[in-house]
Amino acid sequence: MQKIMIVEDDPKIAEHLKTHIEKYGYAVTCVTEFEHVMNAFHEINPELVLLDINLPSFDGYYWCRQIRTESVCPVIFISARIGEMDQVMALENGGDDYITKPFSAEIVIAKIRSQLRRAYGEYATRQEDRVLENAGLTFFPERLELSFGTKSISLSKNEAYIIESLMERYPRVAGREALLEKLWDDQSYVDENTLNVNITRVRKKFQEIGIQDAVETVRGAGYRLRISWKEDEE
Repeated sequence: MQKIMIVEDDPKIAEHLKTHIEKYGYAVTCVTEFEHVMNAFHEINPELVLLDINLPSFDGYYWCRQIRTESVCPVIFISARIGEMDQVMALENGGDDYITKPFSAEIVIAKIRSQLRRAYGEYATRQEDRVLENAGLTFFPERLELSFGTKSISLSKNEAYIIESLMERYPRVAGREALLEKLWDDQSYVDENTLNVNITRVRKKFQEIGIQDAVETVRGAGYRLRISWKEDEE
C-alpha cells in the first residue's frame, strides 16, 4: 500500500483529502505538527506528499526544499494561491505539480496516480540497478535499499548517499567535507551538526538489519565502514 503524507493546516480540508484518497487504497497520514514536518516525513517515508504553501512557521516552499535534500518522491502543492508566480515558485522549489483551491477531489486523485506512475510505475525511467556489495552487505543506490541476510530496509536519499560513500571508499575514510559536498551544494547553509544527525540515522539503519558498530568515526577526518559483522563471526 503506497503511503501519502498530507501537510495542510486546515483540518477540514486535510480530513476531506484523507477520506477521499483512502477510498482508492492508499495509506494516508495528515501532519499536525507543522514545525516538525521532516520528523513526520522520516517516520512515514511516503511515496508522495501533498503540500500546502501557507503553513505556520515555515511555508510549503521551505518544506519542499527540505524534502528535496533527502528524497525525490513526488510533491504536489495544493494552495489557494492562483498567481502564475506562485506556481513557478512551487516548481522551482522542487514541486512536481500544483493544484489550486477549491479543487475537485477527482482531479487530486488523477494527479496523484499520474505522479506515482511517473515515479514508480509504468512510466518510471528504466535503468539497470547498480549494486554495491561487501561481505554480505548489499546496497542498491537506485532503489534506496540496503540488505543484509534476509533483512532489507528503505533509506532516505541522504542516508543512501552516506552509505554509498562509505562502501565505495572502504577500507579508506570517507572525509567529512567530501560527505557534505555530496549531500549539499553549499556547505554554508548547513549546520555543523547536520551531518552528525544523518550519520546517527545511518547507524540506526544498520542496527535495524542486525548490524552493530558498522560506522567508525575517524577523529579529525571523517567516517569509515567497519565490517563488524565479520569480526563477530571470528
